[in-house]
Amino acid sequence: MAVRIEKVPVDDARAVALRGMLDDELTVRYGPVTTGEDPELTAARREALRVRPDDVIATFLALDEDGTPLGHVMLRRLGADVELKRLIVPAVARRRGVGRALTAAVIERARAEGARRVILQTGRPQPESIALYTAAGFTPIPVYEPYIASMPRSLCFELALAP
Repeated sequence: MAVRIEKVPVDDARAVALRGMLDDELTVRYGPVTTGEDPELTAARREALRVRPDDVIATFLALDEDGTPLGHVMLRRLGADVELKRLIVPAVARRRGVGRALTAAVIERARAEGARRVILQTGRPQPESIALYTAAGFTPIPVYEPYIASMPRSLCFELALAP
């Protein structure tokens, strides 16, 4: 299956819809972990995960031959680093190389931006993501801001980029 990667505005309706699907999926995956937690912690976590449009360097969609969206990812500036954010491949499109293609697009754009590394944050309830990032060469790093206080058990990774 051919997958085409397209850079789109952050507010592209297809991108917004895919991010909504991701929110729904993450609610299911992380629900058992976050049920009954302090509302202040929930609010702090939401704030840490919020992506401001002005920080987004690029938003990519993966599309099939007919233009149907198969996946989404963003690259955002986070301090001196760039961060892979909001990668989603709906269940119907998984195991087709969509996640790999989106990850490669983010890495290519990060290099074009002159970034020295790409960082990302995920968690144990997302084993498919962890496998994808590890296969792409990402290696574990300590939890970084803004996740330290509200998600100290996050799994964080980096991919060092050649200068």
